[in-house]
Amino acid sequence: MIGQTYTTDGAHFAFTDRWGGVSAAPYAELNLGGAVGADDPAAVAANRERAARSLGVEPARVVWMHQVHGRDVAVVDGPWGDAPPPAVDAVVTRARGVPLAARGADCVPLLLADPAAGVAGAAHAGRPGMVAGVAEAAVEAMAGLGADPARIVAHLGPAVCGRCYEVPEALREEAAAEVPAARATTSWGTPALDIRAGVVGQLDALGVGMITVSDVCTLESADHFSYRREGATGRHAGYVWLDGE
Repeated sequence: MIGQTYTTDGAHFAFTDRWGGVSAAPYAELNLGGAVGADDPAAVAANRERAARSLGVEPARVVWMHQVHGRDVAVVDGPWGDAPPPAVDAVVTRARGVPLAARGADCVPLLLADPAAGVAGAAHAGRPGMVAGVAEAAVEAMAGLGADPARIVAHLGPAVCGRCYEVPEALREEAAAEVPAARATTSWGTPALDIRAGVVGQLDALGVGMITVSDVCTLESADHFSYRREGATGRHAGYVWLDGE
């Protein structure tokens, strides 16, 4: 259920895998994606509750997004309540005890925190979002709340790797013109993009102090959802939150 966890000075980071939930195939099992295909909404709600409780956080406190592959950021101090999540690809907060969640199934779930400033952020970075600069927008929004990029801890979760993310040559060159670090070649010698490398390059340019990158390729891992491998599939997630209320 919870594949990777990290804690730094009261900031908590966690990434889920696909196991331990109640969704049926093709969304089996721990699908956390509320807008994915025809999965039963009750199953998704149960999965979200299971994942949150396994992390020791209150499910109703988790802030989800309506992810649209852009760079818009919402500053939040708590969950949306009865309102639907807005169409954003990053959320940031100064509120403690408010978990922020970013989903993916090949895209990069990016978790960020400056524990000293008490600021956290989560972003969803697929190819369009990387090119648009969602990682940069999230860091800039955190800085607006008092974070120092040099103190920010960034964790990039499971995502499709550059050895597997084949794209047409023209698309690779278009993306690499904006984010050179994303330019890649598959293991079989065709044009590719490495979204995690691109995001790391963007974070490095902003002076982010600590960056870790998951070694899990979602397309290669049977323990994770992969849109490119399966088409109809679920979504795993990354969560970040700060100790306290």
